[in-house]
Amino acid sequence: MIIERLQEYVGAETPTGDAAALNAFADRLAERYDALGATVRRVPAPTGDHLVADFPGRAGEAPLLFLGHHDTVWPIGQLRDAMPWRQEDGVIHGPGVFDMKGGLVVLETALEQVADQDRRPVRVVVVADEEVGSPSARELVTAESAGVCAAFGLEPPHPNGDLKTSRWGSTRVRIEITGREAHAALDPDSGISAIDELVDQLIAVRGIVAQHKEVLCNVGTISGGGRTNVVPGSAAADIGFRFVDPETECAVLDAVTGLSPVRGAELQVRVMSNRPAWQPSAATDELLTKVTAAGRTVGQEIGGAAASGAADTNLTGWLGIPTLDGLGPVGKGAHAVHEQVIAASLSERVALVAAILTTI
Repeated sequence: MIIERLQEYVGAETPTGDAAALNAFADRLAERYDALGATVRRVPAPTGDHLVADFPGRAGEAPLLFLGHHDTVWPIGQLRDAMPWRQEDGVIHGPGVFDMKGGLVVLETALEQVADQDRRPVRVVVVADEEVGSPSARELVTAESAGVCAAFGLEPPHPNGDLKTSRWGSTRVRIEITGREAHAALDPDSGISAIDELVDQLIAVRGIVAQHKEVLCNVGTISGGGRTNVVPGSAAADIGFRFVDPETECAVLDAVTGLSPVRGAELQVRVMSNRPAWQPSAATDELLTKVTAAGRTVGQEIGGAAASGAADTNLTGWLGIPTLDGLGPVGKGAHAVHEQVIAASLSERVALVAAILTTI
């Protein structure tokens, strides 16, 4: 039943930004959570609705929070054209199977198993734009984190199954340049090349990053111009930054957002999304100890380690809430065409989550 449910979810493709596809999938989740006894709320957003599901538990106790997302990086048609669902040699392949529809199936199956058992209340938040930094969901995650006992993420674990105990901060920045068009041969001095300005700014960004240790910087997209005989009037670049600590994050972002034009073009720097660094803490160490004990009740040895990738658990960890991530099934290939999960790990993760639900 777990694999059949996962196949159903993978078959419903949900690319980030496709509100119709995401809302149709949210319908499925809402119906499922309602059948499991939750009170479900939809939180509208232009790029797709978020879901909040509250499952009852012992009166007066703080709930456990589980964070997930139903968007994927894959476009509609990926399943048909390049990544067909297949199961062979104990491995399941398909778009979103690892990141993170496997985690969604694990949680709902565990909730079904413990439905009649004594436990804390559970709150589930599933967002629609996690793959681009949850820009429309940050306030929701913050609000729904208030008063919870602990937070758990349903993202993939480390390759050996260990959970994630901290994460680097992640910020997306867009640099937009407005120059002035002119004929590139007859009147070049009347123009201001937006592309040349953008190149200069990217070199400046590289210099800023070089001043700090443990900063990752990736220029993910560049656009601009149109014809070789026209001085380009516009250009833009999207940059992804990763930071190990808040101090470095502030220093780099202050410098980048304070950039000045070199060639007289107009320059705008915008922060598109931000997830603060979630650093190690005694509270998370204590939570990991409890989860390790819960894992042993179902015959599993669970460890934890830091992670460089970012997720919505960055926010709960940054807020000081005891947080662990990586409760999804074991696999590999997130955001890659070989995305896959180990089939046996689905039931193992269900057992672990069920133990967490009934012992913490």
